[in-house]
Amino acid sequence: MNDATTPVIEHGTSESHGDRHVLRFTLRLPHPVPRVWAAVASAEGLPGWLAAADPFEPRVGGAVTLRWLNTDRDGNATVAPGAVTAWDVERVAEYTLEGVHGRIRFHLEPPRGDHVLLRFTNEIRGDDALRLDCLAGWHDHFLHLVDALDGYPADWSKWTPVRWAALREEYAAGTRP
Repeated sequence: MNDATTPVIEHGTSESHGDRHVLRFTLRLPHPVPRVWAAVASAEGLPGWLAAADPFEPRVGGAVTLRWLNTDRDGNATVAPGAVTAWDVERVAEYTLEGVHGRIRFHLEPPRGDHVLLRFTNEIRGDDALRLDCLAGWHDHFLHLVDALDGYPADWSKWTPVRWAALREEYAAGTRP
């Protein structure tokens, strides 16, 4: 059992309607709201756990392009341009991206005891294999987020798909990672 200061990443869930999928994660993070906000809603914080953000215009309608820093075997990185579609400082950051990443939304709730609740939603379109890939991918990135918030940002030069692949298998089997 976790105490109030241990970060918890609950198993991601999804709802599907044809080729439209809504993925959800809930994270309990033992950090102050400004620290979590900076990690999910700033060009300085995002590379430590998710992707480089350039441009990044923190306002509704602002431009954002996320360039994932973990690459495939051939060194290719995913680049997803888009726009900021919701922005409420220290509460909601939402980016709608071109390509497979769709709409991603971070919603921070006021602190409860020693932790902040981060609710994440990702709306994507694609087949069931993509849904499972994204569930595993987000779970893997949220593990990096926990580390980054604790002062250990991801060293993307050492990234391998091993943990992602194990998470993918667990999501496909319907077991709790």
